[in-house]
Amino acid sequence: MNKFSIGVDLGCTNLRIAAVDGHGTLIEKVTLATRLSRGRDHVIAEMCDAIQSMSDKFKSSAPLQGIGIGVPGIIDVETGLVRDPNLPDWVDYPVHATIEKRLNTVVIFENDANVAALGEKWLGAAKDFADMAMLTLGTGVGGGLVLQGALWRGANGMAGEFGHVTVEPEGELCTCGNRGCLELYASATGIVRQAREAIASNAASALARSAESDSEFNAKSIFDLAMQGDGDACRIFRFVGRRLGIELAGLVNSFNLPIYVIGGGVASAWDAFAPSMFEELRQRSMVYSATVPHTGIAMAGQPSSVNVQSRTGRQTIIARTLLGGDAGLYGAARLPMLNSQ
Repeated sequence: MNKFSIGVDLGCTNLRIAAVDGHGTLIEKVTLATRLSRGRDHVIAEMCDAIQSMSDKFKSSAPLQGIGIGVPGIIDVETGLVRDPNLPDWVDYPVHATIEKRLNTVVIFENDANVAALGEKWLGAAKDFADMAMLTLGTGVGGGLVLQGALWRGANGMAGEFGHVTVEPEGELCTCGNRGCLELYASATGIVRQAREAIASNAASALARSAESDSEFNAKSIFDLAMQGDGDACRIFRFVGRRLGIELAGLVNSFNLPIYVIGGGVASAWDAFAPSMFEELRQRSMVYSATVPHTGIAMAGQPSSVNVQSRTGRQTIIARTLLGGDAGLYGAARLPMLNSQ
């Protein structure tokens, strides 16, 4: 084994840690519950103990380059401070300095969607492209931009907040203060909210029966119903697809990047939302219409198979994640490697 680094994906539900070598080989991965209710100090202690154990296990075989940690919310790269309402006791606390001192090695903090984008750029759907954007459809909706092979953070480290772009001008009120944000419609939380609204108007529907019988009624439950042809579930995912199409049309027209990757847990419902997403995208983006691949590749979401040139000679690819839920782990592990170059 050559040099390795450790990537951490800190979610509000799970804490995942992986050792990855310089070639992108996953050496080991562990998953723990993120016990936010026990407080910041408990989460940090558990995370550091797991990282230290993994480091001790492999450091005799190869040198550790450092630790990369993907966390939800906005990261102040210069100070290492975290700003996220889902981690209230982390806000304005010197988390980065505390962890780095405890582990006595290089630690790099980054937004979780940014590291997912970096993972897809390194080893996933966008590995053959210098420029890319990624939307992560999970509990919320995040985003990341990679330009000329490097993360683009913007002037204040806040670039890529795709989840808080308006797609429904008079839509629902978002926690960010805006109305009609993409996050309200294309996240797992938003899909469940739309299902609950449908149930309220039809208590005898299949959605209602599923919600009553399934204590863990979630976006996957709704997707399963859509794949069985349930009308209400299908309408929800068509709506999700249209709102994603509106968002992507704006991104394609603004950035004209070669590839846009859709990741996060909701991406597994691709077959339910992709048709309406592509239909909306074609209608709303002249750039996409001029550069869409002439094969069925856009629907399949596999950019490596594209072999037909568009009218302009360059194509705009909309692809599913190839790394799935591990995109953030690989991207986090990649951070110390890039830092040492």
